[in-house]
Amino acid sequence: MRFFLVSIILLLVLPLVAQQTVPPPVAGVPYHQIPDFPDTATGPNVLARSIDALGYRYYWATEGLRPEDIAYAPGNDGQDMARLIDHLYGLSETILNTALNQPNVRPLAAQELPWEAKRLQTLLNLQRASDTFKAMPPERLGEHQLIFQRGERTAAFSIWTLINGPLADALYHTGQVVSFRRSAGNPMHPAVNVFLGKTE
Repeated sequence: MRFFLVSIILLLVLPLVAQQTVPPPVAGVPYHQIPDFPDTATGPNVLARSIDALGYRYYWATEGLRPEDIAYAPGNDGQDMARLIDHLYGLSETILNTALNQPNVRPLAAQELPWEAKRLQTLLNLQRASDTFKAMPPERLGEHQLIFQRGERTAAFSIWTLINGPLADALYHTGQVVSFRRSAGNPMHPAVNVFLGKTE
């Protein structure tokens, strides 16, 4: 009986999914698909792959957002979508600066950009960070630090904090974007496969 019910549900749902065409890649916008696996499992490659996974998820979490999605707030004193996009943009800069071994200057300069420009720059920051780590000799990874600078004061943290700090935070908030847009009536494209990193 269970098999019969599952079969009926699939027959009803699959045609709906098939009818929704996948938007084609846009030139100059990375992460429509996740890049191929690196050849070797070095520390820098593993870190780069984690950033690529974030890039793919962020691409599709923000693909096709409408003005009403950007204005959406859950109504419980939480951030609205626009502030989440801003925060993710800042996190992408922190990830990139860590890859480049450059300080993250605080307070952040205000960025008066349309959300689409912030989305593109976030994706480009992630791509550049990933490419920087991929090109890095494994023995150099330990030399990189997550550095914050406020005026004359500087605080430097181990490269490990990049993983449990900004990278994990960005994944968390990308999930919030997915949840917010679903609540606003504009769910993420159903063909997104975050396991395989392909949308077909």
